[in-house]
Parts: sequence; structure tokens; C-alpha cells
Amino acid sequence: MNLTLLESPDWKDYELLDSGDGLKLERFGPYRFVRPEVQAIWKRGLPESAWRDVHGVFQPTSEESGGHWDIKKAVPDKWQMTYKGIRFDVMTTPGRHLGVFPEVAAHWDWTAALIEKAARPVKVLNLFGYTGLASLVAAKAGASVTHVDASKKSVTWARDNQILSGLEQKPIRWIVDDALKFVERETRRGAKYDGIILDPPKFGRGPKGEIWEVYESLPALLQVCRAVLSDSPLFVALTMYAIRASGVHLYQSLDEMLSPFNGKTDAGELVMREKSRGRLLSQAVYARWEA
Repeated sequence: MNLTLLESPDWKDYELLDSGDGLKLERFGPYRFVRPEVQAIWKRGLPESAWRDVHGVFQPTSEESGGHWDIKKAVPDKWQMTYKGIRFDVMTTPGRHLGVFPEVAAHWDWTAALIEKAARPVKVLNLFGYTGLASLVAAKAGASVTHVDASKKSVTWARDNQILSGLEQKPIRWIVDDALKFVERETRRGAKYDGIILDPPKFGRGPKGEIWEVYESLPALLQVCRAVLSDSPLFVALTMYAIRASGVHLYQSLDEMLSPFNGKTDAGELVMREKSRGRLLSQAVYARWEA
């Protein structure tokens, strides 16, 4: 097993400008922000003046996403960014996130290429779909997509992004539900999917108060996901931001899940390369399988 570092070098509207001292300096469209990044344990590459010339700094209250934005310059309530024809809204949210995880674009490119190459109808299930960018990329490539997220706000945001991208006519089902309960019902209904995208949080709650704790809940979810795969699946992609996760562990879990099928599994880390010194900043671990 080889662990791979996947970059997303094709961004125009996003840049990792610098990192260090537990922080990262980023550009989202025309706006620059500082966010916490505990893994940036080196020294900053840019001078202090570059770090002061920003539109906002996220001030955390804990290791998780709690905290608030300290806005230094005027920032609109929301603005638009694009990636290879997908247009979407970004904004400063009550957490540290802005509506897009740029490092996941490596997966978007991979899934789009597999869907286009398949030359057959492809059904994709996107669990924990957030603001819908992976769903839009898959639909644009020709897939029929079922997008599931427990947050009604995120699903509304995703539907707005569908309109911004001009993809209103693409077949996307938008579902507000607990991921595990939804897939269990799909199993009973006999639903089948050719591709599954999983981007689970470390911790979360479903719309009816269901508790998601990734290390306890993920094994059960992988098991039911196996049951809804078609007889000729195309891909499965699993991304995790949980600190204790390892690409090795994700690889072994996914490889075991898909052992009956003829395909290959790879694993590693999603990284962004900073503009200042070219250092790689790891943002998540992943495992993915393709036929």
C-alpha cells in the first residue's frame, strides 16, 4: 500500500497564501482571511504586514469550530467563487468555515473523470454533502445524484449553488436527513448506487437529534453503504478531517468493504501547497476505490 499526497492545483479563486505558528492565511475570491491551523507547526513565510492586511480573522474558543470572526475590513454577506464551471456562494459562517473545502477539489476532478469515462448512466450518493459542490460536479459530469445532509441550511445553500451554476435541469435529489438512517431506508427499498461520496464530520447531530460520532458510527455506515452499491460500482470516496484518523486505517476499512469487487484502493492525504514557500499543508486523510 502506498500513501499518496493529493493536491488541488487548478484553483483560480482560492489560494493558501502562507501558514505557520498554528495559523493559515488564505484568499477566498478577493478576500483574505486568517484561520486556525494546528498542524502548521513551522514559522510563517510572509512578513507580519501580510498577515495584518486581511479582511477577517477567526478567533477560536476551542479546538473545534466554536469561535467568532473578527472582521477587519468590509466583507459582503456572501460572494461568489468558481471552480471549473461550478459557481457557488461563500460567506463567513458562525463557525470557521466559509462553505467550501478547497482541498477536496482533487476528489471532484477524479469523480468527474470516472463518470464521464463510464459512458453509461451513473447514480451517485453524496453523504454529508454540505453545500453541494461534489454533487454539482458529479451532476455536471452526467450523473444522477442523491445529496444528503442533516442541515437544512446547508441543503438550501447547495440548491442555491445549483442555480448559480446553471444546473437546475440536472437530476439532483436534495435530502435533509441523518446519513445512516437514510442509507438504511435505501437498503430496505432496494436502491442501488454506482458511486458513493462520504465526507463525515468528527461529530454531528441529525435533524431529529441523532448523534454522529465518527469512530463509533462510521463502521455501521460503511456496512450499509456496501449494501446499496450496484453490481458494477464505479467508485467510493471517503474523506475524514478527524484528528486521530489515519490514511492507513481508512484504506483498510474501504478495501475490506469493497473486497468482493474488482478494483483498486488508494489512500493518503489531501494537501494544499502554500504560495509563500511551497510547503504542503495536510488538510484531511482519504481513501478511495475505483473499479
